[in-house]
Amino acid sequence: MSESELVSALSVEEIAEIEEEISHLPDRESAAIDALMIVQRHRGWVSDESLYSLAQLLEMSSAELDSIATFYNLIYRQPVGRHVVMVCDSVSCYVMGADQLATQVQDTLGIKFGETTEDGRFTLLPIVCLGACDRAPTIMVDKDLIGPVDASSLQHVFAGYE
Repeated sequence: MSESELVSALSVEEIAEIEEEISHLPDRESAAIDALMIVQRHRGWVSDESLYSLAQLLEMSSAELDSIATFYNLIYRQPVGRHVVMVCDSVSCYVMGADQLATQVQDTLGIKFGETTEDGRFTLLPIVCLGACDRAPTIMVDKDLIGPVDASSLQHVFAGYE
């Protein structure tokens, strides 16, 4: 990929937002997570092309940036649906029925973990902990934490997300 293609992989708006974040930090690399999240907010996920361009902008290697991107489970390195559903599988949620809930969510959406519904509406992912043990078992849809959840409430929950 040529340098001009790398630069063009990010929009002017994305670059401006990233440069604004960088201006508040001690060095360009410190903006890595914020930059990844900015691109994801604009595009829904971080493609290889976007990652390479970000690495150039942040003056770091694409391997370094990819290691950051793949470490954080809220940075998506492949396309996701309009809504991301995460099912907590922490110990607290497990004790409160997260295994059964996971099966019910998969049956309700008609997909397995890591898949997206055919209509592109939902992507289903597991997550180690949502930090809501007092509401176990929990799920998160986009930024909405929902719990406790049971099979009878799933259709109602998902109906609220077009």
